[in-house]
Amino acid sequence: MLLSPFEQFELRLFLPISFNEVNISISNTTVSMGLVVGTFWLLYYLAIQKNPELVPRAWQVVLEFVYETLFSIVKDNTGGKKGLIYFPFLFTLFSFIFLCNVLGMMPYSFTVTSHICITFGLAFSVCLALVVIGLMTHKLKFFSSFLPKGSPLALAPLLIGIELLSYVSHAFSLSIRLFANMMAGHALLKILAGFIWIMGSVGGLFYLASLIPLSIVFALTFLEIGIAMLQAYVFTVLSAIYIKDTLYLH
Repeated sequence: MLLSPFEQFELRLFLPISFNEVNISISNTTVSMGLVVGTFWLLYYLAIQKNPELVPRAWQVVLEFVYETLFSIVKDNTGGKKGLIYFPFLFTLFSFIFLCNVLGMMPYSFTVTSHICITFGLAFSVCLALVVIGLMTHKLKFFSSFLPKGSPLALAPLLIGIELLSYVSHAFSLSIRLFANMMAGHALLKILAGFIWIMGSVGGLFYLASLIPLSIVFALTFLEIGIAMLQAYVFTVLSAIYIKDTLYLH
């Protein structure tokens, strides 16, 4: 079929790039986050399957406990009913970070939250959501939070700059805290595990001596599980507090 020059131009302008030119790669991060999402879905499938039971099963008890605990945390830190509409977001955020932290401790796994680009992406998304929430709730009055009430007009540029810097620092503080804790703890475990493997392969007295770092690894593993939960909790609680400050312009 013959096309006019204008129609040919439209096709050239809007047709997608040839598939031969598209380079699609699957990284460790993609696979790990896919496993996290799949694990999240599987846990809830095992918990409720068809319908929740009056006498709950083991998985249902665990997830109901997590749900109720996070619900009370979000309610206390977002200012009551007004902030509860953001509970699904915060619950998903906690679950995703916690599962990323824990699954990264499995052998031959990849710790997504030990990379600053991932944690910064999560923190930046939270801060971007805060701006959207602030504008939807308070319209242009939201920007008045960057200038404390009763401040001298002469100091306005300095105070606005300080408040803006403080606001932007939320993303950096959230991301660096999570990234540093996960990278340091998991790196220490992998270094000690490698050291145990080398001592065990030498044999003799070194094989017996490897039991000392092995016991340390076991102790650190339980500590890392606690840190994984704590970091997910801290990230979620701080996000809830930031939402409260945005809703009430504190």
